[in-house]
Amino acid sequence: MNNLQTAIQFNKKKLENQTLLELYKKMLLPRMIEEKMLILLRQGKISKWFSGIGQEAISVGVTSVLAKEEYILPMHRNLGVFTTREIPLHRLFSQWQGKANGFTKGRDRSFHFGTQEYKIVGMISHLGPQLGIADGIALANKLKNNNQVCAVFTGDGGTSEGDFHEALNVASVWNLPVLFCIENNGYGLSTPTSEQYNCEHLADRGKGYGMESHIIDGNNIIEVYTKVSELAESIRENPRPILIEFKTFRMRGHEEASGTKYVPQELMEHWALKDPLNNYKEFLISENILTNEQDENFRNEFKNLIQDNLNIAFDEPAITSSISIELEDVFKKITPSSIAPNKETENIRLIDAISNGLRQAMERDDSIVVMGQDVAEYGGVFKITEGFVDAFGKERVRNTPICESAIVSAAYGLSLNGMKAVMEMQFGDFVSTGFNPIVNLLAKSHYRWNQHADVVVRMPCGAGVGAGPFHSQTNEAWFTKTPGLKVIYPAFPYDAKGLLTAAINDPNPVLFFEHKALYRSTYQEVPTNYYTLPIGKASVLKEGNDITIISFGASVHWALNTLDEHNNISADLIDLRSLQPLDTETIYNSVKKTGKVIIVQEDSLFGSVSSDISSLIMENCFEYLDAPVKRVASIETPIPFAGNLEKEYLPKERFKTELLNLLAY
Repeated sequence: MNNLQTAIQFNKKKLENQTLLELYKKMLLPRMIEEKMLILLRQGKISKWFSGIGQEAISVGVTSVLAKEEYILPMHRNLGVFTTREIPLHRLFSQWQGKANGFTKGRDRSFHFGTQEYKIVGMISHLGPQLGIADGIALANKLKNNNQVCAVFTGDGGTSEGDFHEALNVASVWNLPVLFCIENNGYGLSTPTSEQYNCEHLADRGKGYGMESHIIDGNNIIEVYTKVSELAESIRENPRPILIEFKTFRMRGHEEASGTKYVPQELMEHWALKDPLNNYKEFLISENILTNEQDENFRNEFKNLIQDNLNIAFDEPAITSSISIELEDVFKKITPSSIAPNKETENIRLIDAISNGLRQAMERDDSIVVMGQDVAEYGGVFKITEGFVDAFGKERVRNTPICESAIVSAAYGLSLNGMKAVMEMQFGDFVSTGFNPIVNLLAKSHYRWNQHADVVVRMPCGAGVGAGPFHSQTNEAWFTKTPGLKVIYPAFPYDAKGLLTAAINDPNPVLFFEHKALYRSTYQEVPTNYYTLPIGKASVLKEGNDITIISFGASVHWALNTLDEHNNISADLIDLRSLQPLDTETIYNSVKKTGKVIIVQEDSLFGSVSSDISSLIMENCFEYLDAPVKRVASIETPIPFAGNLEKEYLPKERFKTELLNLLAY
C-alpha cells in the first residue's frame, strides 16, 4: 500500500512500473479529449456529448486486458475503449462531426458506431440489446473453440431492462464466455439508483442466474486492470459468463445539456475527491514512477496530438451523398448464386419443403446455427426441425429460453462473428417481444455502419386453425414498413424451399413467413436437390385479360379456388412471394394489360401491404385503370377463436363478391 493519503488506496501488486505508467497515459488521453470536446461543444463545433469524465479507469482497464481480436461492446461513456484500441483520433473526431472519414457516413452520431477492424460493436440508444449481441458473439467464439472472451458494457439504468435479464439468463444457461460489465455511476439520466432497483448491489443479480459476480472499485485503475485480467484469463480457460459491477460516479450530466442540478452537492464533492486520474497520478508520483515533468510532457504530447487530429477532421469537407447512394446502402449488395432445381421431385407438403430446405442448407454450410424454443429434440412445435439434433448436434440446433429479444440480438451477434443464424419464432405473434432488435439492430445495421446482419427469422403465422388472437396474426406489415428488412411469404412448397435457401444465403436480415394452415394442407411436386429462387420476383400463376388479382400467403389459395369455381373469369393471378423487395414490374405490366386490379390479403386492411400496393398502382398506372383499385382484407378486429367468428373475420367469402362486382364495374 502507498503511504499517500489519497481518496483511493492503490496497491502495485506485481505490476511493472512501465505497465503502471502506460495505464496512466491511457487514462489521460481520453480525459484530455473530453476536456477539449466540452470546449468544442460550447463553441458549437460538435452537436452533443456524453461525458465519461471520472469513469476512465473502467474503460481503460477492461480494454487493456482484452486481446485486440476479442470483441468489446461499449456504451456512451466509454471513450477509453476506443482510444485504448488505438483508433486514429481524426477518425473519431470525424465521426463526432458527421463526416465521411468517421464510421457511419454521417448517419449516426457520437458513440453509436462499431468497427470490425478494431473489434468494437457500437451501441444503440435502447441499451439492452447490447447484452444479447455479446451472447451471440460469445456463442460463436465457443463454437469456434477459440478461447476468446467478449466484454459488454451497460449502465445501472440499463439493468432494469428486460434485455439485461434475458441476456444474463441465456449466457448462464449456455455457459457463454462473456464479461458483463455494469458501470454503476449513480444515476440513469436524473433517476438515482435508489429509484431504479431495490437490492444492495447490482452484482447480487448474478446469483439469480447462477452466475459468478464481483464488485470492483471502478475508480481504481489497478484494481480494475488486475481483477479483470484475472477474470478474463479464467474465462478463456473455463468458458462461462461473469457479472462485474464497477462502483463509480457520473461527474457530468447524462449528456451535457441535462446538467447535474438534481445531484446533491455533497455527493458531487465526495466523488470529486475520488477522481480516478488525479488520485492515480498522485500515487505514481509518490512511488517515484511518474514525475511532474513527465506528466507535463505527456500532456503536451497529447495536446498536440489532439489538435493535429482535430485539424484533420475540421479540414475534411462536409459529407455529401445522393439518394441513390443512401438507398443502395440499406442492404449489403450481393450477387446471388442461382442454383437450379433438378428434375427429380417428390410430392410433399409445405412443412416438408421448409424442413428439407433448412436441412440441406445446414448440410452445405456448417456455420449455420438454428435457434428457437423447443427446436432441438422436440423438433419445434410444428416439427420443422425434427431429427435435426441427430443430424447436426445440439451445438447447432439450440433450444432457447423464452426470451425472443435476447435471441434475436444473439443471432445478430453470431452474424457479427462470422456465422449465420436461423431463428424460429415459435409463433409469428411472439415477434412483438423481439421487435426492438429486429427493427433497430438488424434493419439498420448495414446502413448505419456497413455491417450486414446475416439472420433469418422464421415466422409461423396465419389464421384458419382456430388458434385465437395470440397465435394467428399475419403481421408482415410491421416489417415491410421498416427499411433494411427483407420479407418473404410463400404460398407453395416449391417456392418455400427455394426461397428459404435463398434467404439463408442472403447476408441481409430476412423475415420468412410460413402460414400454419398451409403447412400440412398444401402439397406440390418439389425438387429433391438443394436449389434457390430469386428473392423479389413474383410468380404469375394464371394469365388473363380481364382483371389482375394480387395476393400472397393463404389468400393465394382462396383466389385459386374462386377462379376454379368461376372458370369463365380471365385473370392474371400474381403470387407476390416476396413483399420486400416487391416485384413492381410484374404488377405494373399486368395492370397495364387488364385495367382492373383487386388485392386480397389475410391481414386487416388499414396500414397493410395492400394499401401500399394500391397506392403504387394509382401513382404509376392511373391512366391504364378502368376502375378503382379494390382491396379485400380481414375485418378491423383481433383474430377470434371460435370457428364461425374466424370465418366471418377472414375475407375468403367476401373476396368472391368483390371480385365479381369489380368485373362488372
